[in-house]
Amino acid sequence: CKSPSPRQNMPVRYFIMKSSNLQNIDISQQKGIWSTTPSNERKLNGAFWESSTVYLIFSVQGSGCFQGFARMGSAIGCEKSQDWGSAGFGGVFKVDWIRKESIPFQFAHHLLNPWNDSKKVQ
Repeated sequence: CKSPSPRQNMPVRYFIMKSSNLQNIDISQQKGIWSTTPSNERKLNGAFWESSTVYLIFSVQGSGCFQGFARMGSAIGCEKSQDWGSAGFGGVFKVDWIRKESIPFQFAHHLLNPWNDSKKVQ
């Protein structure tokens, strides 16, 4: 018998994660980890603890596509990864990739972000 998640009745959150290059996305897909800037850490950690699930939708800046999406698998810790060099990233956290595929923005043009002046999600 599987016990229910203690956060099952909490909201689901979604975040667009922009990367400056495809290499970071490849590292994430191979190792199941991600790192972001320290300014994003508090928002993501808050969402992780206050939501039932946090989905991360990845896109390389200027690509015109999403490169896939993943579920946030752990809170962001203090441990840093050498995989991204010293580009100002914070701690590493686990991500569980759900789909690893290039998806053109045009397939999501019907999605509007009410927290960003109802602009298209991309």
